[in-house]
Amino acid sequence: MEVGQMQRRLVDYTKTLFMEGFLDAQFLQLQQLQDENNPDFVVEVVSLFFDDSEKLLNNLSMALDQPNVDFKKVDAHVHQLKGSSSSIGAQRVKNACIAFRNFCEEQNIDATLRCLQQVKHEYYLVKNKLETLLRLEQQIVAAGGSIPMIDMGF
Repeated sequence: MEVGQMQRRLVDYTKTLFMEGFLDAQFLQLQQLQDENNPDFVVEVVSLFFDDSEKLLNNLSMALDQPNVDFKKVDAHVHQLKGSSSSIGAQRVKNACIAFRNFCEEQNIDATLRCLQQVKHEYYLVKNKLETLLRLEQQIVAAGGSIPMIDMGF
């Protein structure tokens, strides 16, 4: 596939992620921080998000599996996940965390368990989408092209 075709595919794919609510304007801001002095900035930040999220999701699973759930601890983990999701623009994960936190306040174990499954689902969806997006970018660079800036009109 020629570079121009790959660039168009990347732009279309990225726009789809915004239209489907996976990403928000924060992701574009993250991309704008990347330059020739720090060409791997987005990959590094997204990789950190993946690592942190996996740990937080494991911590949440363990915390909710206790006989006496410490909802303050659960809420702290969800708050952290919400913040990191928000910082990279993972909108659907962030929104699922907001609902999760409301049920933590109510100390509703059944609802928090359902929310945990929803947050995991949204996280793994966005992880897969971001991995695909980053792979497309790597293919463009490997073919000698540059990553096009995407204007979403925000």
